[in-house]
Amino acid sequence: MTAATEASAPAAPLLRVNNIEVIYDHVILVLRGVSLEVPQGGIVALLGANGAGKTTTLKAISNLLGTERGEVTKGSIEFDGANVEASSPNDLVKRGCIQVMEGRHCFEHLTVEENLLTGAFTRGGDRAGIQADLEMVYNYFPRLRERRTSQAGYTSGGEQQMCAIGRALMSRPKMILLDEPSMGLAPQLVEQIFEIVKTINENEGVTILLAEQNTNIALKYARYGYILESGRVVMEGSADMLRNNEDVKEFYLGLGGEGRKSFRDVKQYRRRKRWLG
Repeated sequence: MTAATEASAPAAPLLRVNNIEVIYDHVILVLRGVSLEVPQGGIVALLGANGAGKTTTLKAISNLLGTERGEVTKGSIEFDGANVEASSPNDLVKRGCIQVMEGRHCFEHLTVEENLLTGAFTRGGDRAGIQADLEMVYNYFPRLRERRTSQAGYTSGGEQQMCAIGRALMSRPKMILLDEPSMGLAPQLVEQIFEIVKTINENEGVTILLAEQNTNIALKYARYGYILESGRVVMEGSADMLRNNEDVKEFYLGLGGEGRKSFRDVKQYRRRKRWLG
């Protein structure tokens, strides 16, 4: 291979999920052969209705399934060129992969700043670097600077979401797994948080895998997407392709050939027949 050919070759994905199967309690099959790739520096959306398997996929990657009696029984997960199925969540954070959980999980009894500092627990005594990164987080989220001494449990939902993302940034991640960041937030605040996530991706080079029910907002910021249904990937493609696909318009964006439709009003077997048949 010439130097020019090598330079033009696409970079290896930062994350590669290969045909994984996840089972809970040794009997409940939740994911069925899920495969996906996330390129270095990209924003990829994992889309689907509630219960489709989005959160389970993220927890399989971050190895948090054990707390819910789940396990990856088939397939493999590669992060930054290494198989990580056997890695602990703590080891994955040290490698640079961290999950921001659904529901804006914060330590309610700690202040906002104490919450942020817990994100740097894997970095040892790097006081100067930690202080610099704390300032970086406050620059991205000025509202957190204002509330730095407030107990996290008494802050708003939007401030808690900012705190959760900021805490993840404090670990100096290569990749953030972001689970349902729009849940329970006003549309204007959702747009603000997604704009900040986009800026973090561009300025800090942090790769984002985003699980989201709000397909409109996810496809506005992601470059590529996968749609999950009943634990299987039923469609994938660029954000533009998914936005313009008639099935996606009808069932996830609320737009069909006859105008706006409710996703719940359409029989599931029709969708599955078109996508899986």
